[in-house]
Amino acid sequence: MTGRRSTPEEDIGRHAQRLQRARDNPGTSPLRGLGAFGIIGWSVAVPTVAGAFLGMWLDHTLRQAFPWTIALILGGVTLGGFIAWAWVSKERQNDSDDGGSDDDHS
Repeated sequence: MTGRRSTPEEDIGRHAQRLQRARDNPGTSPLRGLGAFGIIGWSVAVPTVAGAFLGMWLDHTLRQAFPWTIALILGGVTLGGFIAWAWVSKERQNDSDDGGSDDDHS
């Protein structure tokens, strides 16, 4: 404890600098993960439900030997899976571009 004491002005200046750094680099929100689950869920659910409704309509209008509903539900799940995969890949790329990933920093 042989160092000189800081003045109140220096303390206020350091505090202001810390606050400014926090405002400039807010970091990721804890709710971001929850939002990601929501986006991924909706990107799978909407094509699946759309496929189910389109399949039911086709089953009533076009009489076929196979059920359209099942085929279009599976198509909707597949399409939703691709949409979710593309969104997650894009977000991962954005995180690595912004330096948000701490995996490669020592």
